Amino acid sequence: MSCIIIKPHFFQIFLFFGSLALFVTNFAVAFDVLTSTEPLTKDQTLVSSGENFELGFFRPGDSNKWYVGIWYKKILTGKTIVWVANRDNPLTNSSGLLKIGDDGNIQILDQAANTIWSSNLSRVGNTVAQLLDSGNFILRYTDDADPENYLWQSFDHPTDTLLPGMKLGWDAKTGLNRYLTSWKNADNPSSGDYSFVLDIHGFPECFLMNKGNKSYRSGPWNGLRFSGVPEMKASSPVMTFLFVNTKDEVYYSFELHNASLYSRLVVSYSGSLQRFTWIDDSKIWNLFWYARKDQCDAYKECGNYGVCDTNASPVCNCMQGFEPRNPQAWNLRDGSDGCVRKHKLDCGNDGFLSLHNMKLPESSSTLVVSGMSLADCETMCRKNCSCTAYANSNLTAGGSGCAIWATDLLDMRLYAADEGGQDLYVRVAASDLDQAGNVGSGNDSDKKTRIIIVTAIAAGILLMLSVIGIIFVWKRKSQHVQKSIIDHRGSRERSQDLLLKAAVIPSKRDHSGESTTEELELPLFDFSTITLATDNFSEKNKLGQGGFGCVYKGMLVEDQEVAVKRLSKNSGQGIEEFKNEVRLIARLQHRNLVRLLGCCINMEEKILIYEYMENKSLDSILFNKERSSLLHWQRRFNIICGIARGLLYLHQDSRFRIIHRDLKASNILLDKEMNPKISDFGMARIFGGDETEANTRRVVGTYGYMSPEYAMDGVFSIKSDVFSFGVLVLEIVSGKKNRGFYHMNNQLNLLAHAWKLWREGRGLEVMDSAAGELYSTVDVMRCIHAGLLCVQEHAEDRPNMGTVVLMLSSESASLPQPKHPGFCLGRRPHDTTSSSSRQDESCTVNQLTVTILDGR
Repeated sequence: MSCIIIKPHFFQIFLFFGSLALFVTNFAVAFDVLTSTEPLTKDQTLVSSGENFELGFFRPGDSNKWYVGIWYKKILTGKTIVWVANRDNPLTNSSGLLKIGDDGNIQILDQAANTIWSSNLSRVGNTVAQLLDSGNFILRYTDDADPENYLWQSFDHPTDTLLPGMKLGWDAKTGLNRYLTSWKNADNPSSGDYSFVLDIHGFPECFLMNKGNKSYRSGPWNGLRFSGVPEMKASSPVMTFLFVNTKDEVYYSFELHNASLYSRLVVSYSGSLQRFTWIDDSKIWNLFWYARKDQCDAYKECGNYGVCDTNASPVCNCMQGFEPRNPQAWNLRDGSDGCVRKHKLDCGNDGFLSLHNMKLPESSSTLVVSGMSLADCETMCRKNCSCTAYANSNLTAGGSGCAIWATDLLDMRLYAADEGGQDLYVRVAASDLDQAGNVGSGNDSDKKTRIIIVTAIAAGILLMLSVIGIIFVWKRKSQHVQKSIIDHRGSRERSQDLLLKAAVIPSKRDHSGESTTEELELPLFDFSTITLATDNFSEKNKLGQGGFGCVYKGMLVEDQEVAVKRLSKNSGQGIEEFKNEVRLIARLQHRNLVRLLGCCINMEEKILIYEYMENKSLDSILFNKERSSLLHWQRRFNIICGIARGLLYLHQDSRFRIIHRDLKASNILLDKEMNPKISDFGMARIFGGDETEANTRRVVGTYGYMSPEYAMDGVFSIKSDVFSFGVLVLEIVSGKKNRGFYHMNNQLNLLAHAWKLWREGRGLEVMDSAAGELYSTVDVMRCIHAGLLCVQEHAEDRPNMGTVVLMLSSESASLPQPKHPGFCLGRRPHDTTSSSSRQDESCTVNQLTVTILDGR
């Protein structure tokens, strides 16, 4: 009987606990979602469906600040935090709420109901937030049938940790650039000093940054791994490394082969990059990999052209054909000044030094052409005199693709044969290549042969120098006689002599450190000859007028057509411009630079004589509706490439590094075949071999073409010219002026308009209809792409002209995605002046001197 009574009671208890268990289970499963009606408090958490991750409020270490973060649920030895929402806006106490706000955003509220953090989207409607088993905290519409259609996700806003499936890099559709940033310290998750970023320019690679300065470099992704991380094995049993590089996104990620394993990549507040894996048996996080791990991991440890090798002592070495830039510091084992070439390059006769097991040089300015063979890559590099090195860009399937460097080679290191790295081919002088591989080897007969050869060469050089010396003495005597005659001439000749002596070009410094100069040998024309050639500067021969004077067509007695630039007598700046042109352009010889034939000085008259350009200036055709059709697309493309080659010569291949500072359409002249020639060097500046930028209080140039850093701060460099070139490219493609361009009612200038169309995938709409219908879409888009890269707001983001020339010359080159251009703010139409109503003028405002042509 008692049994009959107990049975139902036991059954009821069983049903009660069974129902309770079911309830708890259902509660746990449901509580990975945050809804608008159920906010989260300090004592509650969200747990992902597979219980991998947990989200809630936490207080790190001894801190009295509260944060909302995500940590591993199953790892019970302390909270391993992988993401923090309000890292830079902590709660001062535990009375906070995590909720879905009225506008549909995820919000953290303090005790006064103030929003201290939000997902910060435009009003989105009815939403829910969910913690996924990947550790991703996402926001989506309540009624969206697609579970992966996220409005917002924490994976797009990482803190110091990269989890499997997270992307490090750039997304073109959203404009997001995802990177890791360290904590301040163990008890403070706010943004620290160190960050790990993917540089998407050129040949993409990762950098560890310390307060914005590069501390460590991964090397570029070569299809198998980052070049400087040999530990990344393609056949790893633990994880797979992913790298995606398309026009829509560039990112690095990794996936684990076993979902039950835990691995994370962390930027430590102590300044190291660390990968941990969880060892469940011993309940510890094992340090799987880290950087920086040795001296050669330090960024630019051995400077330009230096190679770091941890197996050598000292670790820094110069490649064959190079020597230490600073021998004294080098001998003290400070290699940071790097190496320099022993002999100058001779483009057509140079060779390539083959280096094996190398971490490839820094590659942000590198040109990448996919699908090209290594032999074709060498040919491409050999043909371009600015190319300093080349390598395969992809090591899969035996190697393919081409990476070309057109800058100094930085941050290289040598690995042991079994460690990794890849082959790199460095351009060296042919004489240095002949010596390659002979260091420390060879027999005595080889050495004797080399000694004999060197002795013979030295004897030949001495003989040649003797002959040159005799000729030099004879020439100096002749000049002395001529000078005696000149000294007795009248005031016109004396003024010529004085002015030309002022117009000298700086040469190399002598051993005492004093700057030396060299006299110019520029033909002098009589004023009467110029007057006759121009029909007394007749209006019918006038070609144009600028801020420093007029330009006339002239005919010399030899039936040679010339352009005569007569500087204004009343322009104080004319003297400086005249001297500058004589200093610079007289020494420059390039098919895409206008040639200076001579000059004339007669009392107050200062005249320059140039080769005659039949088609005048580019702007006279490009911006003229009646004539612009003369510039069909192929001509426009040839003009762009010609200007690029001329500018590359000025920046890199000429005897001196020259910054033009006033590159614009009116300073591009066209010969009878429409070949472009850069002109007007009155504002140009010479840079020394080691100079990269300079500052001036007198900003000269033309609005619409000046780079932001130059216009605002007076800082100019080769990147200032690159910006002007980018503006020119977009003007040539579009047929529109940058300054004075307005698109409907959007108040955009040309740069902003081109950027907007590019971002919307409508870049081809930039093209001028007057360019005709016969054109290559690839060429047009490549020009627009290169132009946008050149006009990026920050100078360091812009390519140099060597890279630009390579971009324009290769149809299959992979170009980096451009960032926001500088000076995108438009101006009201009535603030500009029409091109028909203005001449060149010089205006000075607050010590900024700017020449403006045609209201640009």
